[in-house]
Amino acid sequence: MYDIIVIGAGPAGLTAALYACRANKSVLVLEKSAFGGQITFSPKVENIPGFSSLTGNEFAEKLVEQVLLQGADVEPCEVLGIKDGDIKTVSTDSGEYEAKAVVIATGAKHRLPGIENEEKYIGNGISFCAVCDGAFYEGKTVAVLGGGNSALQEAILLSDLCKKVYIIQNLEVLTGEKKLQEQVLKKDNIEIITSASISALKGDGELSAVEIKTPDGENELVIDGLFVAIGLIPQNEPFAELIKLDKFGYADSDEACLTQTNGIYVAGDCRKKRIRQVATACADGAIAALAACDYIDSLK
Repeated sequence: MYDIIVIGAGPAGLTAALYACRANKSVLVLEKSAFGGQITFSPKVENIPGFSSLTGNEFAEKLVEQVLLQGADVEPCEVLGIKDGDIKTVSTDSGEYEAKAVVIATGAKHRLPGIENEEKYIGNGISFCAVCDGAFYEGKTVAVLGGGNSALQEAILLSDLCKKVYIIQNLEVLTGEKKLQEQVLKKDNIEIITSASISALKGDGELSAVEIKTPDGENELVIDGLFVAIGLIPQNEPFAELIKLDKFGYADSDEACLTQTNGIYVAGDCRKKRIRQVATACADGAIAALAACDYIDSLK
């Protein structure tokens, strides 16, 4: 049995494991896919304190190495659910694990449009965060896929950096807030393409163009990068009975990272929050881990 099980090995989960180990707690980290989370898709990261520049993979490797050196165990498996009690039982596709407390840091995955070969262009022309990657396209031409608040915010930010920004929206109108739409319309270098979808991605290694399908037919749009902003999918389904979720499926928890179930905490992109960055995920991980440690100590 462990003191703390951390579900998810992104920046939030790994930071939680780090802080828990430093507090002399035994820790198990469970991860169903890539250790490091969404940051591993970023080819260059320049907004992490202490690093002038590194790749997302390099950052993830450093985090994993640090956590392992502190004594945490890691297991690659998918978590299916948690049985509550004085001892928490975490069920996975490879067996059950027990702990006194659990930190859920499963994150949220970006919703993809479902275009053929889209996975190979992630990090090679397809991005999800203008704050993270916008500077790499300074003076270039990019497209933003989506028409909601997130897409319009991305387009506005990119318009200050890029020569040209296209907004590709599958509906007849934009769905973002009116004020955001007004800001977009004031930008001379933003062009809105409605009733459109991307039917194909083109480029040898790096994305260089997309095929756009509209009621008038298909045409090729030459771009240097594509920012996908069609929503996130939180990974909280297995825990819905133990943690309160908002209408979008995010854990309904504030900066304290607490849930309605004693001994279970949430951290990172799986909880509702306004800013989703590595720095805020790490902050959540530290807060959730220390809260879990306090809970465990109170049991003595």
